[in-house]
Amino acid sequence: MSAVSIRHYLVITASYWAFTITDGAIRMLVVLYFHLLGYSPLEIALLFLFYEIFGVVTNLTGGWLAARIGLNRTMHIGMALQIGALLMLTVPDAWLSVAYVMLAQALSGIAKDLNKMSAKAGVKLVLPQSDNPQGGADARLFRWVAILTGSKNALKGVGFFVGGLLLALVGFRGALLILSAMLAVVLVVSMVLLPLEIGKTKFKAKFRQVFANTPEINWLSGARLFLFGARDVWFVVGLPVYLTAVVGWDNWKVGGFLALWVIGYGAVQALAPQLFRNRPPDGVSARFWALGLAVLPAAMALGLMNEFDPEWVVVGGLLLFGVVFAVNSALHSYLILHYADHDKVAMNVGFYYMANAGGRLVGTVLSGWVYQTQGLVGCLWWSTALVLLAAALSLRLPSAKTLATP
Repeated sequence: MSAVSIRHYLVITASYWAFTITDGAIRMLVVLYFHLLGYSPLEIALLFLFYEIFGVVTNLTGGWLAARIGLNRTMHIGMALQIGALLMLTVPDAWLSVAYVMLAQALSGIAKDLNKMSAKAGVKLVLPQSDNPQGGADARLFRWVAILTGSKNALKGVGFFVGGLLLALVGFRGALLILSAMLAVVLVVSMVLLPLEIGKTKFKAKFRQVFANTPEINWLSGARLFLFGARDVWFVVGLPVYLTAVVGWDNWKVGGFLALWVIGYGAVQALAPQLFRNRPPDGVSARFWALGLAVLPAAMALGLMNEFDPEWVVVGGLLLFGVVFAVNSALHSYLILHYADHDKVAMNVGFYYMANAGGRLVGTVLSGWVYQTQGLVGCLWWSTALVLLAAALSLRLPSAKTLATP
């Protein structure tokens, strides 16, 4: 590895870290502050609807845009949009209608997915192209992606804490100004240090080429959609409401526990390559870990149906689910870069994360409806079914032996 490649990787990672902290913080700030303003839970949930919807659109178009103008530019556009979203919320309370905040959150959703797509695709491109084919380079790519992805999720949990702490210390608008100033400094440093042409294709990418993916990328993207739908169908609404209404936890305890869960989830992602030291994961690995994940929500549902202690069932099950889900997510993040064409990596990764955002959107919508009609047990059975669908689609992913066959 050259010193230049390592420097570019560190700049991309640091930029992604800074953005992720603001992303977690702004979510916590919005939830807590608008609760204090008297917004209902439904109104607060609506504030994030455009955040998820625009994530789908951004990932679809962002890869094509990056192929035309470069990954560094799309990453910097994302950071600038996040600064704008933060500053939009510093207006007087009288301006903070549901529609206005939804617009600010839509801007933040676009920013987040531009930044994520750019950072993930950029990791592959800062590796020397001659290093990529097979063997030790695959293991290195998996390790780098796992560190980037795991640290991002851990820092999103840190962002939850930062948002709550800043709200207590300097208030809502003071917190937003501090976060936007921090991100502005990182943006300037990144613009100076990163080369201008990362990820820009030598040809003029046409928008229809976003969909011209290899079969492995299409099957993996479908599996990713159902995997993240399986998480959010019980995690977004059902879990926090159940912990509060049934288990009897206070709001601060629910928020703190979920923040720690996200941090632990990220740590497991970063360590996932240790499970694959003999060889990087392939389609067989994706099937095995998806089936292992499906067992957990099913076991939790059976435990609750048989009236086991709900606190032990939910907390213990959530911890195990987090570990196995983190491994699934980490190996998917490696496989998309492994399958991606070097010259189309931005578009391939953008298409894949469009499926990721679609899974989050489906899971978020289902979570409220299923919990209201079927309770947490229903959410867990839906989660099991969605994971099994992800495993079924993974059957079409090639094994390492198949990929190596000419």
